[in-house]
Amino acid sequence: MADVPFSCDCGGVTGTLSDISPKAGSHAQCHCDDCRRAIVWLGHDDPGPDGVCYFQTAPNRVTFAKGEDSLAVFTWKSEKLLRWYASCCNTPLFNTMSTPKIAFASLLVSRTQDTSPFGPIKGHAFISKPNGKTGHTGLGDFIWGMLKRTTHARVTGKWRETPFFNADGMPAASVQTLSHEDRAKARL
Repeated sequence: MADVPFSCDCGGVTGTLSDISPKAGSHAQCHCDDCRRAIVWLGHDDPGPDGVCYFQTAPNRVTFAKGEDSLAVFTWKSEKLLRWYASCCNTPLFNTMSTPKIAFASLLVSRTQDTSPFGPIKGHAFISKPNGKTGHTGLGDFIWGMLKRTTHARVTGKWRETPFFNADGMPAASVQTLSHEDRAKARL
């Protein structure tokens, strides 16, 4: 188990993922347009077809050392998924669900210096296929891992231990709901 520091581009928002190992979450790579467009919407380069790497874990493993007041959040297409970023430099940081009761937080792996505690990538989401459709690898492991972590958090009450939501269950920052037009402006 290792503690993994993370940071936004300017260093205004920093923190730690605690007690991380491959068993503490799922190392995934998402190739979907939404994840790529979210990064582009924030003013960063398109990660391209290689997609975005995440480490999916429980929110109680996330601690902010500084800059928590600079956290901002938006949603689009699916209001069930919140995309958290550092407003000081528009660096994408985390994804969570829109309710703390689903204890899920995925850190963009690029926000860390050392990715070895996450282990190898276990699966890919929304991989383009020759027929124009998309598919997944390792999806069963991701779903099973998320269900185990979420169930454990609900039973133990750890779902309440989250820096992303207030005690009343509301997001810690005002959620900006982006339109289809906003999403379209984030060209790939």
